[in-house]
Amino acid sequence: MAERDDEFARPKSRRRWLRMPESKDRFGRFTESFARAMGTPAFLIGMTIFVTFWLGYNSIMPPEAQFDPQDQGFPLLTLVLSLQASYAAPLLLLAQNRQDDRDRVQIEQDRIRAERNLNDTEYLAREVVALRMAMRDMATREFIRAELKSFVDELDERQGGAERRAQ
Repeated sequence: MAERDDEFARPKSRRRWLRMPESKDRFGRFTESFARAMGTPAFLIGMTIFVTFWLGYNSIMPPEAQFDPQDQGFPLLTLVLSLQASYAAPLLLLAQNRQDDRDRVQIEQDRIRAERNLNDTEYLAREVVALRMAMRDMATREFIRAELKSFVDELDERQGGAERRAQ
């Protein structure tokens, strides 16, 4: 009975076929890779070869062997290219939106970094000013030399006066 109470106390787990994929970002990565592939020279060359072959085959072959008749204006090719365009446009927009989001985050991080650098620079400038002000109050090398020289001269005078008294 206790096992049954525990069973009802927990929510029922979702069925495997209703579960979301492990990575919610998988479709976003797919759209970016798709958009990246659509803009490559290899894709453009491949599409050109595909369309050229399609048009060539359906123009040269006898009417019985053509799967997309030329006299009808290549309706299947039109359908295929329209289908590709209808899927490509939203996928490209999704990839562009993701890139805009990444750019927005990057700009925000750059702004924060620049603000931090400005604060650090201002702090260091204040420290340099404080050190310069403290240096003005400190004795310079020339001042110390002059003081030591006057002290040595004073000692020499005292020592010379003591020697004179002793004589």
